[in-house]
Amino acid sequence: MKLFLLTLLNGLTLAALYFLVASGFTLVFGLMRNVNLAHGSLYLLGAYIGYDVADFSGSWFLGVAAGFVSMAAAGLLLQVLVFRHMEGQDLRQTLVTIGISIVLADLMLAIWGGTTYQFEPPEWLYGATRMPLVRAYPTYRLALLGTAVVIGIALWLFLNRTRVGMMIRAGVDDREMLSATGINVHLVFAITFAIGAGLAGFAGVVGGTALSIAPGEDVRYLLASLVVVIVGGMGSVAGAAIGALLIGLAEQFGLAYSPTYGVVYTFLIMVLVLAVRPQGIMGKKA
Repeated sequence: MKLFLLTLLNGLTLAALYFLVASGFTLVFGLMRNVNLAHGSLYLLGAYIGYDVADFSGSWFLGVAAGFVSMAAAGLLLQVLVFRHMEGQDLRQTLVTIGISIVLADLMLAIWGGTTYQFEPPEWLYGATRMPLVRAYPTYRLALLGTAVVIGIALWLFLNRTRVGMMIRAGVDDREMLSATGINVHLVFAITFAIGAGLAGFAGVVGGTALSIAPGEDVRYLLASLVVVIVGGMGSVAGAAIGALLIGLAEQFGLAYSPTYGVVYTFLIMVLVLAVRPQGIMGKKA
């Protein structure tokens, strides 16, 4: 029972991290239909920048802010300089963003080397919280889970209950009609892309605090984001949450009870979802 509960909590906190990364990805790829395969690089670059700022200033919160703001700015530049000129050209977007991710990976390796970095969270997030049956569980991981829930609710409210969110959804469905109403569609999409990229940088800092920062993490979280969005449904924040939950739990329970085949369960879930519901659990039919 103790192993089961620990694995369950580990799965929930890993799902929270996957959701934070995939929530930005579902805005850019799932909602706007921009194929940004450099999203994992934004995660890792935001983590590195956040680490340097936190190490220099001594403030973990400044590191979190730096990770979000720097990647939001990078996402804005990507939208203005790259994606705006390749709208609807999925293959070109794929090839260009793969090239960008390769260049960024080499630059990050040249600047920060192959060393593994670890953030130091605030003192009040250190230690463990006493819980029934498990006895104690890391406080920071519980805070990460709570943060993911708050951000998920805020994103859903933003897209479904605010004027900007309605403009974003309207622009995706019928860009010409939205532009005819006098709204700057390019500005709306740039804001959306900046938020999605900023969430990747934010996740890099909080994820690097829970685990670590090292070369190769960009590919790992890009693949996780792709699987989460495919399983949950493109463009759905609730779907991203469900997909992250399924993938996080499957990965942790697989590692705990059948480590040899642990990775298989993740892709088995994706295959089953695509076979039964190709648009994803919460996705809409085209």
